[in-house]
Amino acid sequence: MDIAKIEDAVKTFLFAIGEDPTREGLIETPKRVAKMYAELLEGIQYTNHDIAQKFNKTFSIDEQSAKDMVLVKDISAFSFCEHHIALMYDMKISIAYIPQNKVIGISKIARIANMVCKRLQLQEKISNDIYEVLNEILQTEDIAIHIEAKHSCMTARGIKNATAVTITNKFSGKFQQIDWQHEFLQSLK
Repeated sequence: MDIAKIEDAVKTFLFAIGEDPTREGLIETPKRVAKMYAELLEGIQYTNHDIAQKFNKTFSIDEQSAKDMVLVKDISAFSFCEHHIALMYDMKISIAYIPQNKVIGISKIARIANMVCKRLQLQEKISNDIYEVLNEILQTEDIAIHIEAKHSCMTARGIKNATAVTITNKFSGKFQQIDWQHEFLQSLK
């Protein structure tokens, strides 16, 4: 990430909206904004494979435990829409999987979800990216992902519908079966 170019772009933006980047309150703004976006968009520097390698902490389990769904729900996250670079907020991500002889540390699931969100994204792509990372680590297709989020490109601009929530679901493997989908979705209530 080129911090100096981000700083220059912020200065240009401030001029373009009619502000004076040299006035007291804005002098350090380009540096602060560049530093902020380097943190908020950290995930851009990692591929899904890189994220899988970074958070690959699994534990072996017995065959009986491998038949049960593991669910981590209501992971708080946010991201930025790639169309408007607008905030996707109040995001809750729920992820379930059926283990194949190993489980992942539950904090790693939240870390994966958050890192995937630290990119310019589409909500639908967040689900696919989380799936790819977990599939690589856990070597199972039995994964379900539910995401609910508000999009400021819809709530703060355009139609300005402040209560609209976008919901996406991704079901793979056994979760493509209605009974597993039902169990997953019931667990979210």
